[in-house]
Amino acid sequence: MSPVAVNPLPDHTVAVALFAVVVLVTLAITVWVGRRSSAAEDFYAGGRDFSPLQNGFALCGDYLSAASFLGVTGLIALYGYDGVLYSIGFLVAWLVVLMLVSELVRNTGRYTLADVLALRMRQRPVRAAAGTASLVVTLMYLIAQMVGAGSLVALLLGTDSGRAKGWTIVAVGALMIVYVTVGGMRATTWIQIVKAFLLVAGSVVLTVLVLLRFHGDLGELMRTAAARSGVGDAYLQPGLKYGAGTVSRLDFVSLGLALVLGTAGLPHILSRFYTVPTARAARRSTIWAIGLVGCFYLMAIVLGLGAGAVVGARAVRAANPAGNTAVPLLALDLGGGPGTSGGVLLFAVISAIAFATILAVVAGLTLASSAAFAHDLYARAWRRSDEREVTERQEVVAARIAAVVIGALAVVLSLYAQRLNVAFLVGLAFAVAASANLPTLLYNLFWRRFTTRGAVWSVYGGLVPAVLLVIFSPVVSGAKTSVVQGVDFHWFPLENPGLVSIPLGFLAGWLGTVLSRESADPDRYAELEVRSLTGAGAA
Repeated sequence: MSPVAVNPLPDHTVAVALFAVVVLVTLAITVWVGRRSSAAEDFYAGGRDFSPLQNGFALCGDYLSAASFLGVTGLIALYGYDGVLYSIGFLVAWLVVLMLVSELVRNTGRYTLADVLALRMRQRPVRAAAGTASLVVTLMYLIAQMVGAGSLVALLLGTDSGRAKGWTIVAVGALMIVYVTVGGMRATTWIQIVKAFLLVAGSVVLTVLVLLRFHGDLGELMRTAAARSGVGDAYLQPGLKYGAGTVSRLDFVSLGLALVLGTAGLPHILSRFYTVPTARAARRSTIWAIGLVGCFYLMAIVLGLGAGAVVGARAVRAANPAGNTAVPLLALDLGGGPGTSGGVLLFAVISAIAFATILAVVAGLTLASSAAFAHDLYARAWRRSDEREVTERQEVVAARIAAVVIGALAVVLSLYAQRLNVAFLVGLAFAVAASANLPTLLYNLFWRRFTTRGAVWSVYGGLVPAVLLVIFSPVVSGAKTSVVQGVDFHWFPLENPGLVSIPLGFLAGWLGTVLSRESADPDRYAELEVRSLTGAGAA
């Protein structure tokens, strides 16, 4: 006798109810904390009174986005070994942040990356360049989170409707605008802390269930995942995604460079170091973040293999061709399968955690981009020396208005990128950050001769090639998963531009400096050096 079909409505009802709880809790945090965020320091830096542990969780929350929880696990489920390389790249990147960036940025900046540059450079040109680059990077990152939200809710509702994904993206955009405009950095940080705790806890539960399913035998887990991948042993060997030819291998090198170097140039990560009182606290925050992020990515490998072994690559791909829904599908199966109470509940809980992940990250990104606009562009780069200075209140109002505009733009652009994997989209944002922001930051901190022209050339010399190469790559046209279908105007063969654009950013900064008519001010560099190493005079 065949089993009776179960109405899928309860699945959706429980998950939607948990989604509503997540939204209500995060909104309550925002309203409660937002009452204390009237000053610029509260809005941009949360009052600088978070502890290293709190900020470590917030850093973890900022970094572990939909790309990590949904995208990376989906890539591992579909591509095995090559998918694992994403998690390694994301994790190794934190060592660059710890060794080169965290303490120095905390000592030399105030709210944004441009503050670090303006300490020894002419303010208007470097703020214009750095502010523009920060807007581009955060916007690209936002698109990835929106795509993840659309895929998640489409799975929840049991539909592949573009309309459902579209309305989800609009709703997430509206929520992130509320978080930033009402709560600022203080509310965003607490949302990140709660989200990081939920994400790590949910990952632990799923990892334990996967290991119990295979009796703790990792070898059996990998063999089963390979058997259900459709490609056999190739699943456990390099080359399934990035080994088809020379171009594919170069694409992998490009991606690796972007992932490892990009984190140290991400505006929303750099702004986190300003929320703690001292540089020592910033370093301790980073150590906490490395521990949390490292544990998560180890679990992500197990979850990706588990999705491949339990759900199967064919089912993962059928639900979402990019693999963005592998973890919720795994949760549904581990809980008992479709129609069972355990399966429904675990699916709903994990989906709600993924949704909380997206909401928290988009809030942090929107705050970073609105800060770059208001603090760097509106209040300083676009002001002539004879104009009246912008007050803190006017600057915060401008930041809130910018959050609305940036959120709306991210929503519109996200509607055209639904076919792309979220981890892949984040890789593009990392490439732009590594091309434009990182060379400028390192030159500024460690090269005595670096000049204002070098800084401007470095930013634009990395930013413009990175964006242009993405536009003329298979990401936008010429492939089945391209953003624009039916046309082919791509001429750059790689999907990730980092291999070309990152060296160009460093080269442009060097050329701009050696060709500059002005010399670097040795006194201002000495001030920067002392401040970066000792914290004397830091905000």
